[in-house]
Amino acid sequence: MRRRRRPGCATGTHARRPILILTAWHSYPPYHRHVAVEVETSIDIECPRTVVAAYVSNPDNATEWYVNIKSVDWETPRPAVVGSRVAFVANFLGRRIAYTYEVRQILPNERFVMSTAEGPFPMQTTYAWRDSPGGGTIMTLRNEGEPTGFGKVAAPVIAAAMRRANQKDLARLKEILEAGK
Repeated sequence: MRRRRRPGCATGTHARRPILILTAWHSYPPYHRHVAVEVETSIDIECPRTVVAAYVSNPDNATEWYVNIKSVDWETPRPAVVGSRVAFVANFLGRRIAYTYEVRQILPNERFVMSTAEGPFPMQTTYAWRDSPGGGTIMTLRNEGEPTGFGKVAAPVIAAAMRRANQKDLARLKEILEAGK
C-alpha cells in the first residue's frame, strides 16, 4: 500500500490529508512488488559517488567486501554491461550456494541491478548511490526475492540473516573505500 496526495491538491484543505490508493501487485514494476524477502540497508561512505559506484559495480571486487561471497566467475566478457552473466559461490546460513546473476540495469553512478531466476532463492540485488549532505555517498543495498520450498517458510529468518550480512558487508565496503581515500 502507498499513500499519495490527491492530484492538484498541493495547497488548501486537502494538502495534508493523503488518500490511500490500493494498487494491485502486478501493476507495480518488478522492483516494487511484494516479495517474501525484501531487505534494504544503507551506509554513508566518505568517498565520491563515482569512486563508490565504480568499485561496487565491478563484480570482481565482490569477494573483498561481501563477507559471504567466496568466488566470482564471469560467464561473459568483462566489463559488466546489461546482459552480462556472473557466477558467484557464497556461504549463507551454513550452506554453500552457487548462483548466476545477470546484469539487468546500469545507470552510471546511480544504480546497478542484477538478478537471478535459478536456484532455491531467485533474487534481485540493487545497488544505488546518491550524494550525502557531507559530500560523500549514501550507498543503498537492496535484496529482494521469493524463496521456494523450505525457504518460503523460513523467509523471516532468511531476511534477518540477510540484513545482518548486508550491514557487515556495507561496513566492510566503507572501511575499504575510506582507507583508500
